[in-house]
Amino acid sequence: MNAPQVLIVEDDAALRGALCQTMEFGGYQVLNARNGKDALAVMDRETVDIVISDVQMDEMDGTELLQVIRRREPTLPFVMMTAHGSVQHAVQSMRDGATDYLQKPFEANVLLDMVSRMETQLPSQSSTMVAEDAGTQQIVDLALRVALTDASVLISGESGTGKEVLARAVHEGSERSEGPFIALNCAAIPENMLEAILFGYEKGAFTGAHKARPGKFEQANGGTLLLDEITEMPIELQAKLLRVLQEREVERLGGTGLIDLDVRVIATTNRALPEEVAAGRFRQDLYYRLNVFPLELPPLRERTLDIEPLVKRFLANHGQDRVLSVSDAAVEKLAAHSWPGNIRELDNCIQRAVILASSSEIGPEAIVFDALPEAASTDPVDAPALDGDLKARERELIFSALSAVRGNRKQACTRLGISERTLRYKLARFRDEGYALPEGIA
Repeated sequence: MNAPQVLIVEDDAALRGALCQTMEFGGYQVLNARNGKDALAVMDRETVDIVISDVQMDEMDGTELLQVIRRREPTLPFVMMTAHGSVQHAVQSMRDGATDYLQKPFEANVLLDMVSRMETQLPSQSSTMVAEDAGTQQIVDLALRVALTDASVLISGESGTGKEVLARAVHEGSERSEGPFIALNCAAIPENMLEAILFGYEKGAFTGAHKARPGKFEQANGGTLLLDEITEMPIELQAKLLRVLQEREVERLGGTGLIDLDVRVIATTNRALPEEVAAGRFRQDLYYRLNVFPLELPPLRERTLDIEPLVKRFLANHGQDRVLSVSDAAVEKLAAHSWPGNIRELDNCIQRAVILASSSEIGPEAIVFDALPEAASTDPVDAPALDGDLKARERELIFSALSAVRGNRKQACTRLGISERTLRYKLARFRDEGYALPEGIA
């Protein structure tokens, strides 16, 4: 997870959409559900860091949802939204274990400020990189050596290989370890919001800017800023980023003063940046500014000795109250798989295995792999112009992935090994070409 993942639970579709947009504008990853029952189903599939739920909903209301979540995850931040003037509901929700509450109606900045406070109290993700394989050990050793300097680091590798975990290891091995580590997923933020989130803005800078907010650079002052999937940043914004990196100062949107910065920048990419530069999609000067110390994480299929310790870590995370082990036969089956989705796919596989396991030991029968053909792991945007048959095959793979996850774009992107922005582009193109998109696309 790059930014905290927030689950919005609200039965009013219009309000649910507005809340999701507010969270996305704040730079958070967002999931949504229309009632408590659907929310629990989402939590069975996805990692959730913060829950924001209405009280009154059909099938399972917010109070019931809170009770179930508190039994499962006692410390998960939970915000209850109550009707205006419903003090009784607010007090009861706090007694039931809600972290905080909001009375409707509320301003967007009130919600963002509350979630921002909760974000600082979330347990940090483990920066201990699994490195049993010799290739991984070599990369980690290099990362810890460069951590002692202030050099910019560019981490490349396929999606799901653990680039953010390696970035955190660099941060925590540096003299900045006591400072903040701020991550921004450039692919997850709409283009028209990315500049404001990155550099911050003053009150009145644009429609909806009701309150001044610091950008990610300011939040990372004295620490490290991770720019995840940097190639997804529009080329116009790359010029402004370059200036900030060169001058080590930032100006908020709508502002008149410069803010001094003391920030180390780590960037990640799942693409070949020299090819992006050659194609004119990435600035050459910014590439050289970021690529002071390059690190390349190998895919999981090339570091099979890391699989078993990763499995043990995931079992500890997902086993809940059960103490689970994995059989030698299951490990062999896992090691033989090609892992087009890398560690992220392995995590999903183990979550399924925990559900399917009939005893305290996970055997090979509980190991179920994603059905997507490996050919889909290559990002279609990087491919040369496709002939008619290949275009049809590409469309078939994308539609198949969407259908398999009932239209959930994020899960489809994980299966396909492409960014959400690339998927949006592809779907828009298919729609323009007259193809009917699969039902239920979220």
